[in-house]
Amino acid sequence: MDDLDRRILHALQHDFPLEEHPYEVIAAGLGSPAERLIERVRRLLDDGVIRRIGVSFDSRKLGFPSTLCAVRVAAERVERAAEFIGRYPEVTHSYLRDHPFNIWFTLITSSQERITEILQEIAAALDLAPADVLNLPMKTVFKLDARFDAQTLRPAGGDSR
Repeated sequence: MDDLDRRILHALQHDFPLEEHPYEVIAAGLGSPAERLIERVRRLLDDGVIRRIGVSFDSRKLGFPSTLCAVRVAAERVERAAEFIGRYPEVTHSYLRDHPFNIWFTLITSSQERITEILQEIAAALDLAPADVLNLPMKTVFKLDARFDAQTLRPAGGDSR
């Protein structure tokens, strides 16, 4: 990774413009042709240096409730359960844990009622008892501003909001 790659990573994390052609704006700021910037970003994505480029909305400020959920399923049913849970567009993250509650996921929905409905559907489809499904709504917000220092590719420090 050279200096231009580092400057590209910094610009993508800190200065992404809300413009019709943001990559042209970034490229101009870096003194590089837009085609070269796009080529570099694609390479960084292919190499796994960049995992995702996308917007992140504060769902609470938009009036959408969210919650952390977990289910306890038998090891032989994990793949089927994860595939079923992943079908819901309201599931924003899911991951497997080495824990009795082995599939964890987050939901962002239009209402608390929708959260309840989804969890009931999951329980019914996977034949889970109520005690096998956890709904863990947030009590306190701990928000980290997870950006990486392009010089070291380590977390650049967090901002607690």
